[in-house]
Amino acid sequence: MATVGRPVDADALLQLRDDGRRYELIAGKLRMMSPAGGRHGRIAHTLGLLLGGHVRAGRLGVVYAAETGFVLARSSDTVRAPDVAFVSRERAADLDDESGFVTVIPDLVGEIVSPRDAFSDVEERLLAWLAAGARLVLVVDPATKTLHAYRSPEQVTVLHVEEPTSTRICDVSDVVSGFTFAVADLFV
Repeated sequence: MATVGRPVDADALLQLRDDGRRYELIAGKLRMMSPAGGRHGRIAHTLGLLLGGHVRAGRLGVVYAAETGFVLARSSDTVRAPDVAFVSRERAADLDDESGFVTVIPDLVGEIVSPRDAFSDVEERLLAWLAAGARLVLVVDPATKTLHAYRSPEQVTVLHVEEPTSTRICDVSDVVSGFTFAVADLFV
């Protein structure tokens, strides 16, 4: 990730000409994002399918795919694009217009770790989501086949594919009513 150019705001980011690159806006500075690899995309898609099917069946809210920009802060604008996001029906009721960036904070954010990601970058992202008001951030690490569920910086559950059966199920029903899934399903 490289910081690019001069400070901008969320509106200027939305108006940028498509140059084939992905950007996020962090405190008014453009940050170029590298394209994700195949494994990253496959896992993000799988998480989105599992979550989306459950949310749609229960009419629980809205699930967003990668590259959807969410405004985390104004003034020194911050716009981030998670790999997967869930906005509850209650929060989604506050959405006026989805033609631009989403202006409500997701209840649940899913971030997939890429081989090029530094731990400090992943931590920066998850802490930013929590500080903005996300109730849960799921960080999936394909290299270790683990899922870290952050409800706060201090409240973290780590699930690993190789653990006993009872600890391989991710239960996020406190955030997405009734939603549980096997961690192994993400790595198939």
